[in-house]
Amino acid sequence: MKSIVKSLFVLAIIAVVSSCGQKEGVYFENLKDGQEVGTSVLVKMGVSGMEIEPAGEVTKGKGHHHIIIDDNWVKTGEVVPADKTHIHFGKGQTETTLELTPGEHTLTLQFANGLHQSYGEAWSKTITVNVK
Repeated sequence: MKSIVKSLFVLAIIAVVSSCGQKEGVYFENLKDGQEVGTSVLVKMGVSGMEIEPAGEVTKGKGHHHIIIDDNWVKTGEVVPADKTHIHFGKGQTETTLELTPGEHTLTLQFANGLHQSYGEAWSKTITVNVK
């Protein structure tokens, strides 16, 4: 009987610890706000609460990343522009290397659906990096 109680206690602890993970949203896996970086910046992108899927289909709870350089997040439902400062990762990529000029830059990670329609501010994360 004691071993059953111990096993149930251990399972309860595991369940509590597992539920204490990353909150829903996007995040930079390897960069912190205010971090000093070189001109070649490795960016690892993460998401919690949705799944990554290549562009093309709109599937509830799925999407892909975009990085916005020196601009703001995109309103919910608006299409993320495609240009030099709005970089799309429509193949489902979760890592890239950016080439940035020296100085202060903002990087906004924006999650969007298969048609590049933004999931809005709740699914964005902005940090500042100082490029040396």
